[in-house]
Amino acid sequence: MNKVIGINKDSDGFLLDPSDWDHEIATMLAKEFNVILTDEHWGVIKYIRSYFDIHQKVPELRELLKNFKQKHGENKSTRKYIYMLFPYGYGQQACKISGMRQPKKLWLDL
Repeated sequence: MNKVIGINKDSDGFLLDPSDWDHEIATMLAKEFNVILTDEHWGVIKYIRSYFDIHQKVPELRELLKNFKQKHGENKSTRKYIYMLFPYGYGQQACKISGMRQPKKLWLDL
């Protein structure tokens, strides 16, 4: 049985309740974009999930990039790197696959 079927999503396919998310759901959401999740994708997803668990909000892209620069260096701390992994954008793809509610503010991608 496809677990995503029983999950409540909004009209744009974002989860209504981030606590419904798990790795299987992330994989299913990624397939909607024809993306096979690699360790690099999971690094971004795990950061988003961890930040949300602590702060109860989605991290802005600039916050993620700042953290990645400290932990992973210059090569993995650019918008180009994030868009290579998530071509539809941080807010519209990375956050969706991470099980976040739809970002209401466009600044997530700034």
